[in-house]
Amino acid sequence: MRIRRCIVGLAAAAALVASGAQAQSVGPQSTTSALPELGDGADLSAAAERRLGDRIAKALYRDPDYIDDPVTMEYVQAIWQRLLTAARQRADIAPALDDAFAWEILLGKDRSVNAFALPGGYLGLHLGLLAVVSNPDELASVLAHELTHVTQRHIPRGMGRQAAQAPWLIGAMVLGVLAASKDPNAANAAIVGGQAAAAQNQLNFSRDMEREADRIGLGVMKHAGYSPQGFVTMFEKLQDSNRFNDSGGYAYLRSHPLTTERIADMQLRVPRAEPAATLPPMPMDHALVAARARVLSNPGVDALRQWAVEMQSAKWASRPPAAQAAALYGASFAALKLRDDARSADWMAQLLQRTSNDPAAHRIARLLGAEIALARGDLVRAEQLLQGLQSSGRAALLLRAELDIRMGRADSAAQALRTWLVDQPRDALAWQSLAHANSALGRAVAAVRCEAEVNIAQLDYASAASRLRAAQDLARQVAHADPIETAVVQTRLRQVELSMREQALER
Repeated sequence: MRIRRCIVGLAAAAALVASGAQAQSVGPQSTTSALPELGDGADLSAAAERRLGDRIAKALYRDPDYIDDPVTMEYVQAIWQRLLTAARQRADIAPALDDAFAWEILLGKDRSVNAFALPGGYLGLHLGLLAVVSNPDELASVLAHELTHVTQRHIPRGMGRQAAQAPWLIGAMVLGVLAASKDPNAANAAIVGGQAAAAQNQLNFSRDMEREADRIGLGVMKHAGYSPQGFVTMFEKLQDSNRFNDSGGYAYLRSHPLTTERIADMQLRVPRAEPAATLPPMPMDHALVAARARVLSNPGVDALRQWAVEMQSAKWASRPPAAQAAALYGASFAALKLRDDARSADWMAQLLQRTSNDPAAHRIARLLGAEIALARGDLVRAEQLLQGLQSSGRAALLLRAELDIRMGRADSAAQALRTWLVDQPRDALAWQSLAHANSALGRAVAAVRCEAEVNIAQLDYASAASRLRAAQDLARQVAHADPIETAVVQTRLRQVELSMREQALER
């Protein structure tokens, strides 16, 4: 599923559970957009769309390709949050829609150049796309495009259009039955003609939604402070990546406009004072994240060994500084995966030196250095690298928590994680880390409850209920169980059981 075919993927995903979602769509739409002619999704309420998205997201969390990599996600989230802020300031997101939707990104290890929107404010992003974008502007163009599919409610609008085609198909079948008694060929023609007309109308509507997502998405990314030229260069990359997969079909038979048409449209909308040459070169921190994405999306032994070959290439020294830093980062990370401690430490030392004048890139390099040190059991070196980073983001927080647990400071780790989870209650990795901290502190009931919170964050309520019941049983067996923790377990179990009953009613 390519990014330029994301609406086809949306329709396919929605079709899996459309009947359940439509059953919950009784009543008027609960939210309206500032541009109602663009965002009308009256056939599916915002709450019903969120429930539909939750059911799809639950399946994606279980997919083997799903990955929650803190360093990569932190970089993507920085861009995503700027776009969300811009969309809110432009009134593209109505307050009720803002409250109802998840606005969450799910990463996949797939190497394809792809991103897609899902119902309820969920977005999927393949690491293959992160590996090929050259700057934050190109990544922002992709995220803004997919964000617009959500804010303009293209999914319920598409489902409503499909429902509106039903009378055409029924009418064609009635005409076919009436004509069958006189001419079987005329009957077939009436039925096939009606189906063709319905399909063509749907394709036309899909192309219109893609154009809408391009144009509104361009406005969002410009408002967020990104260069609109990123839209043009991103489309050029997509055209290059898909040139061998293009079916060569006629434009009117495609679900998306031709990429050349979209490039021309975006070029016309880029101010003349901002030619392609004004796009900045690849930032060093972006280059490091792209290298990480390449390693994570292609973890085979041969692919990991290729990083060492790349480092030995004669062309390496002639590359721009960002490309050299990316090669060092990828080689260090690959060596970590291959458990080649000597090479990993050597390349990491070079990387820290080369990024010393770029604070953002140096921070990402230090985080990898701490990962490598923890993997080698060098806790002193890990602490040196994390010094001053513990309050600077999720990736540093989780690495610091792991370090503290291993150094016998589990209470400090638990305190930092609890503070973080007050504002980020759906952070499954943070709950998992807190479970480890509680286990190290001998808080068995709290540890099991945190494991249940991991399941809740990933929408797996059945597993969460099972763990919460286990925590209740454990609390009865412990002589001095914490009464507050026991009460929290009971409350969470009631909430989870209520969610399970609601899900059962939706089916």
